[in-house]
Amino acid sequence: MIDTSRPLLICDLTQSYSPAGGGGISTYLREKRDHILARTPHSLLQIVPGPADRVVVDGRHIFAEVAADPVRGSPNYRFALRPAHVRGLLAHYRPDVIECLCPWVLPWAAIHHRRAFPATALVAGYSTDFPEAHVYRVARATMGEWAGRFFRWLSYGYTEVTFREFDHVYTLDEPARAALRSRGIDRVDLLALGVDLDTFRPDRRDPAWRAELGLPATGPVLVYAGRLDNEKRADRLVAMFRHLPAELGASMVLIGDGKLRPALIEAAAGLPIVFPGFEADRARLARALASADLYVSAMADETFGISVLEAQASGLPVVGVASGAMPARVPPGLGLLGPVDDVAAMARNVVAVLTGDERGAMAAAARAHVEAQFSWTATFDRLLGELYPQAIARARLRRPSTLSAPIGGLSPAA
Repeated sequence: MIDTSRPLLICDLTQSYSPAGGGGISTYLREKRDHILARTPHSLLQIVPGPADRVVVDGRHIFAEVAADPVRGSPNYRFALRPAHVRGLLAHYRPDVIECLCPWVLPWAAIHHRRAFPATALVAGYSTDFPEAHVYRVARATMGEWAGRFFRWLSYGYTEVTFREFDHVYTLDEPARAALRSRGIDRVDLLALGVDLDTFRPDRRDPAWRAELGLPATGPVLVYAGRLDNEKRADRLVAMFRHLPAELGASMVLIGDGKLRPALIEAAAGLPIVFPGFEADRARLARALASADLYVSAMADETFGISVLEAQASGLPVVGVASGAMPARVPPGLGLLGPVDDVAAMARNVVAVLTGDERGAMAAAARAHVEAQFSWTATFDRLLGELYPQAIARARLRRPSTLSAPIGGLSPAA
């Protein structure tokens, strides 16, 4: 087994980063940074899209932004189309391990770097089965079933060619792992993500929170935290709210930003729904979740559901849809799931949870559920202690002479 207790230089490489848009990968990058700096001797290089080329070195953490244009329709995100610049950063810092967290463009920057520096270990986080969840569904909706299947087939071909180049791959659920293995990619493990149990707790509840938002003093509060865009189906939540009976006295808070936010604010005019925007402060987000009564999400393609775990850690039952990762995150007794896009059914589930006798038991069970199964410490202990060593061992088979060579460090090799 490779000893990863020695200092390594680890690189995170992704398109899916937003300083003001939330998202599971942004949370993952932040939690990984904190874990590595506080609990390991390793150094961390994180390369992400940004408004300009910039490198900030803070001790063992190097944060490199690559100038990229905003994504059309998702202005909080950018898409880097300068692989040569990324390869220049990689060649300068020479990381021991590169973990790639997206499928487009940047994996090939890592692959070409590894071809120049064969001792580099490549790990891929296949967080979404994108040929199915993104390519097929979008193409089918815009061009029809045949086009959807064709572009899915092309995307799986790209997936096979790309991810076979990696020394190790992890997915967040079994269906994604099965999809990769069906394509002959057999170095695949499951990795469960986590939640900050110290920050997200039921005792963060603050009665003053609803008053600060101008919500009614009584009645249950529904909450959602995430992007307000088409992928997250945030518009279904407003539509669902209109189906709730007036006597329930409910209000709703949609925390986040995205291209649908202006339209949703207009659609919710006259309803007790507020849009406080993206919340970057994790303690303030934890206070908001704990101060609500029910978490709601209409997302059908949830890949893991970190936001759901944070809500559960805060003691909230969940009402969502029976699709994607949601059934795994919300087993029986922790909430209710209904059909995708059936806003009337979702409203009925909201009423059932809020007026049912099991609401208190659901809240307690939700907290116990995440305490027993999910923590960032367990996530990164497995990543650094099991998955990375396997990738490093495979990388060293390419260069037997490097077995006795030192690894790690922030300066480029001579």
